[in-house]
Amino acid sequence: MLSIAVVPGDGIGPEVTEEALRTLDELGLGIDFDILDEVNAGRYLRSGVALADEDLDRVRKAGSVLFGAVGDPRVRSADYARGVLLRLRFDLDLYVNHRPASLLHDRLSPLRDPARRPIDCVVVRENTEGLYSGAGGALHQGTCHEVAMDEEVSTYRGVSRILGYAFSVARREVCMVDKSNAVPHGGRLWQRCWHEAIARHPDIGARHLYVDAAAMKLAEDPTGFDVIVTNNSYGDILSDLTAVLAGGLGTAASANINPETGYGLYEPVHGSAPDIAGQDMANPVGAILSAALLIGHRGYPAEARAIRAAAAAAIAACRCTPDLGGSLGTKDAAAAVRAGLG
Repeated sequence: MLSIAVVPGDGIGPEVTEEALRTLDELGLGIDFDILDEVNAGRYLRSGVALADEDLDRVRKAGSVLFGAVGDPRVRSADYARGVLLRLRFDLDLYVNHRPASLLHDRLSPLRDPARRPIDCVVVRENTEGLYSGAGGALHQGTCHEVAMDEEVSTYRGVSRILGYAFSVARREVCMVDKSNAVPHGGRLWQRCWHEAIARHPDIGARHLYVDAAAMKLAEDPTGFDVIVTNNSYGDILSDLTAVLAGGLGTAASANINPETGYGLYEPVHGSAPDIAGQDMANPVGAILSAALLIGHRGYPAEARAIRAAAAAAIAACRCTPDLGGSLGTKDAAAAVRAGLG
């Protein structure tokens, strides 16, 4: 039996996660859900605990976690979000952030030219190094002489394995994005690993772009991209751009995975949206498609494709939330997706 840990989290997280679980139940796979509903801002405010050791043990046992959202306006410190998401990423070594972007319906694209709308690509983002590794420090804080340093960390192992993963999921081409003309030390390492990866995968196309040029070309014509691979910070930015080009953050799903161990964290990228929490207004598609990513990686690719097709059909019929052109609330929009699974 497939077991999945579930962290509903904060804000709209519990609402959209509940609909994602109902959608998985509709498939009749007999999945066992271990719901960690105590991992949230409320507990953090009471106890200072973001993610307890026993919570992490339950996630390890399940192997995969479906995550709702983290973030609460009552929590001022970034330590809470880092203590949940970044601890899961680093402790489970989820070095791949896999962000697919596929246009669900033509009307969702912000591009004027219909020929350039059907984006269908994946941003592969290195997830455990780079600027988000926490290296750095500050001097003379709170004074007019304050100096702040955030250090970008790249290792041969980290860069090589993210490039290898990118080639493993490519259909026709991998585009490596960096800024090696301005960031020389890490840039040289990425370039070295890039050329080694190309040599190991002669049957897959390869090209290189600087990050500013990549952003420009994505906005001009995203249909030219298959797999984009890049570091943590550039990937964070470019994956949000591809999400908007595919219809908006409300439909964006993500997977944080370790392909070797099989551990994975799957979450919609829209955040906790506390201003609409509890009002049956949140778009459930991102959470539902994140659940589809999860079961696809856990051995049910046909069922994952069925969920994606049902979501696309519901959106095409305008059986969706207002941000996608419909008029339904969270529950009814999710029910419309499930209706397409019958």
